[in-house]
Amino acid sequence: MGDSLIQQKTFEFALAVVRLYRKLQARQEFMLSPQLLRSGTSIGVKVEQASAERDHRSFLAKLSAASDDARETQYWLRLLKEAKLTDIDLTPELNQINEIIQLLNNLTDANLGK
Repeated sequence: MGDSLIQQKTFEFALAVVRLYRKLQARQEFMLSPQLLRSGTSIGVKVEQASAERDHRSFLAKLSAASDDARETQYWLRLLKEAKLTDIDLTPELNQINEIIQLLNNLTDANLGK
């Protein structure tokens, strides 16, 4: 997979999540921010692991796990926003995660021959 678009996007998103986590912690939002940090940074980890897989089945399993984490992250972001647990505008992060989910879906479909 090399230094692919999905690797770049998930790394940039992980950086955005770390910055957002720091802001949330500074504003004393402690309920959801740890889950967001965990799931938001693990997407890129799983994409990196997938890129190192030599076995096609393992590659797809890692991509699937990354997709699961992306959807979980999307959920936490939506919950933070809708529950009004922060006054931070989460639109950029929501846009990023939606793009990542689409990229992961496209990559998975392409590797499944869909």
